[in-house]
Amino acid sequence: MANIKSARKRAKQAEKTRKHNMGLRSSMRTKIKNVVKACDAGDQEAASAAFRDAVPVIDSMVNKGIVNKNKAARHKSRLNKRVKALSA
Repeated sequence: MANIKSARKRAKQAEKTRKHNMGLRSSMRTKIKNVVKACDAGDQEAASAAFRDAVPVIDSMVNKGIVNKNKAARHKSRLNKRVKALSA
């Protein structure tokens, strides 16, 4: 643990931010899982609705710096591919 007061404060702030980011990342993963579950169930309408819910969450994670933009693009692309495959 840090000895200097400002370093102690910084450590507390970093831990608080880390916990906040973990929650946000977890919610993003949940949205992604919802799309995958709907696709696995073969429900095209639910899958597209879940995909529409997931995309803004994924984009906001990029804007907040929690995930890299390429990772977000990869997730969106793969999810969209799965949703489109149901309609074909």
